[in-house]
Amino acid sequence: MIAVIDYGAGNLFSVCNALNYLNIEHKLTKNADDLLAADALILPGVGAFPAAMEMLHASGLVDTILSCAKEKPLLGICLGMQMLLEESDEVAPCKGLGLIAGEVHKIPSQRVIIPHMGWNELEVTQPDCPLLQGLNAPVYTYFVHSYQGFCKPENVAAYCDYDGKIPALITDGKFVYGAQFHPEKSGEQGLQMLRNFGGLTK
Repeated sequence: MIAVIDYGAGNLFSVCNALNYLNIEHKLTKNADDLLAADALILPGVGAFPAAMEMLHASGLVDTILSCAKEKPLLGICLGMQMLLEESDEVAPCKGLGLIAGEVHKIPSQRVIIPHMGWNELEVTQPDCPLLQGLNAPVYTYFVHSYQGFCKPENVAAYCDYDGKIPALITDGKFVYGAQFHPEKSGEQGLQMLRNFGGLTK
């Protein structure tokens, strides 16, 4: 069972609808015991980084998430991906979960429209990443964001190009994954990634 974390700042229903479509057992929850009992976790996120982190702390789930991430798969989506990193300067400096080394800053380009919104092709750098299995190139996914992660190349499984490389899929190499794009809104390719994530629980 996948626990979809409900802390008040996520694209919850689109994620749950995709999991329903895929017949992947899941539970939308704000209960720490459910997270501990789950086989994997999904951390959705929309909005501004500090507000989302404030709501996550208010939920009382941060310590449970950090503990679970040491031993079971965790997928952060969009802002949820950014929250996996150490810090963001969106609105004001704010600490993240620190599960993957890196920071979040505004997309630096002055030559493209911000936010980065729409379909973009992934440049896969870690083809062995479990979430990328069974995909047929080219892989296009759907993005909506104005801020991006900056992290070490060894933590980036795929980039996209938006007048510069933006980490699109990150991982700690163990249990933690983050997708800057929305797999639940990315057609069959995105659904395959969710299938792959669900397969990590077996």
